[in-house]
Amino acid sequence: MNTYIVRGKKIHVEIFGDRSLPAVLFLHGGPGESCYEFVYHQSNRFSDQFQLVAIDQRGVCRSEGLSETEPFGLQDLVEDCEELRKQLGINRWAVIGHSFGGYLALLYASAYPNSITNVVFECPTFDFAWTAKSLLRRAASVFLKQGAEKKSEECLNLAASNLPSKCLFDWYLRLGEELGEHKEDIYRVNADTSIDYSAYTDEEWEAFDDRTDIHLERLREEGRIFQSIVSLLPSLSIPSLLVMGDADPVTCDKHVEAYNQMANGHKVVINNCGHTPHAECPDVYYRIVSAFLLQDEWRFVEMGNGLYTYFNKDVSK
Repeated sequence: MNTYIVRGKKIHVEIFGDRSLPAVLFLHGGPGESCYEFVYHQSNRFSDQFQLVAIDQRGVCRSEGLSETEPFGLQDLVEDCEELRKQLGINRWAVIGHSFGGYLALLYASAYPNSITNVVFECPTFDFAWTAKSLLRRAASVFLKQGAEKKSEECLNLAASNLPSKCLFDWYLRLGEELGEHKEDIYRVNADTSIDYSAYTDEEWEAFDDRTDIHLERLREEGRIFQSIVSLLPSLSIPSLLVMGDADPVTCDKHVEAYNQMANGHKVVINNCGHTPHAECPDVYYRIVSAFLLQDEWRFVEMGNGLYTYFNKDVSK
């Protein structure tokens, strides 16, 4: 079954693995991406040891589209997670949040701590201003490589400004689109992350993109996504893992510094990896995340500089 009616809306849900196994909810990024890529790279891996639940969030991609007038906001995404957990008869589950999904995962874990066993933040943002400035700096380097010096300088000037989060986000979206096919250079180190999109026609993908545009615009208009939630980190009592690529532009140094203040948090940085460890380094990513979620004999060991953390067993082989 791929569709559940959650709080009056059709939500695309994919479930892998035996239902007797520990449950894990995956929350995609964006706002307005999809669980398609994560499922493509990770569903077979996770299904051996977990019941993986992956969704397209309300109004996104294969879920029912939003009208431009129906009530919708950030809190709906949180409440959808909790209602789906109840519908599936899951007592407690782990949550993996990628990018904006990490923002959503922190909100969910803060609102419903008794529903969640632990949280994995994969290349998250907790502050859109921090992330937008970091992305603009990376975009500047990409523009420079393309010989667009004025665009590069424009990005750097914006990154050094004190503009509000929403303005910085809008500027990044606009300038990022000007990079065309080179926009991916902002996010990925490993370009060879092939994925088969043939499960849907080009027309269907276009329709999915239209839904995403409405979803993003509605969240942007509401404005709550532009509020920093860094202050929620210290009060998070659930064990958590920050996993990121060493070249990820989204989880900038300020995010890492804030996360370092958590008493119950662990960190792993994957070398030669960008913003999508689950796709760029799928085997290493799964070994790290599954070890954390299962809380087996692997322990976290600091590697001296406070940023790199690995296990006492080599999970990279």
